[in-house]
Amino acid sequence: MTYISDESQNLVHTDSEDEEEYSRAQGRWYAVQVASGCEKRVKANLEQRIETLDVANRIFQVEIPQTPAVKLRKDGSRQNTEEKVFPGYVLVNMIMDDETWQVVKNTPNVINFVGAEQKRRYGRGRGHVKPMPLGHSEVERIFKQTQEQEPVIKIDMAPGDKILVLSGPFKDFEGEVIEVSPERSKLKALLSIFGRDTPVELEFNQVQKES
Repeated sequence: MTYISDESQNLVHTDSEDEEEYSRAQGRWYAVQVASGCEKRVKANLEQRIETLDVANRIFQVEIPQTPAVKLRKDGSRQNTEEKVFPGYVLVNMIMDDETWQVVKNTPNVINFVGAEQKRRYGRGRGHVKPMPLGHSEVERIFKQTQEQEPVIKIDMAPGDKILVLSGPFKDFEGEVIEVSPERSKLKALLSIFGRDTPVELEFNQVQKES
């Protein structure tokens, strides 16, 4: 079975210095599903394979789209980090042909390209997946999001979690989270005030999750 795309079929090989630039213009972005938590490992291994197998003229770029985030620690301090836009996937800019398909597909921890499943002509079982390139507008939207999105506040808390208030007028009160608003860096918790459960809005850095 072959996986040669229209781009590679129509590629014209010339002796001019513009050949590499022309090849890059033919590259398309493909989404590749990888084992959970192995995105960085796949990126590093694939980039090494690209050099070792001498296909840098057809596999141009490997990216893990990420947006900035701020993680609040238990002590209230903040840690700058990044959050994957598509956990479990990497994006590859490449010219699709049999060889480049094999280079990517045989990289450790790669599951498959995202595409259209081709049914078997006979018998039972799943067929192969025909890789489908991402649309230009979709690619632009993804990378624009990674460049322009404001940092998201991340906190390891959810409704039902027990908390201790660290500062403010309710310092040393214990309560239960009923609502989390990451976009506002705030949460609501039920605190026992004068013997009654009272909903109180608190800043993320005012509370600590109880173990």
